[in-house]
Amino acid sequence: MGFVIKRVYEPAEASDGYRVLVDRLWPRGVSKEHAELDLWDKEVAPSPDLRTEWHHHLERFDEFAARYRAELDENDAAKSLVGLGGEHDRVTLLYGARDREVNHAVVLLEWLGEHGASVEP
Repeated sequence: MGFVIKRVYEPAEASDGYRVLVDRLWPRGVSKEHAELDLWDKEVAPSPDLRTEWHHHLERFDEFAARYRAELDENDAAKSLVGLGGEHDRVTLLYGARDREVNHAVVLLEWLGEHGASVEP
């Protein structure tokens, strides 16, 4: 088991395990009840400046990913998230972006794997 990612708009399932929203802003149209969160970890999301500057431009994803990784390297909340994986069989990182492949949660999942966490594709 380990860390996985999932859109917050998808229904919660028992197999999700510990559910963590990793967006800085609350996702539009999602009630707190529907989200069924265990934790909202805003601090592991990209900084407001980086998020605004990138704004999901596919052609700049590599640049965004490199800058976000640099932020994560200096982020105590990201380091704590690695430890959270040891406390739960499965941790589902929830994000609100529409694109399932070009979003910060993909970068975060890769970063967690590079820092000793068990991740699932």
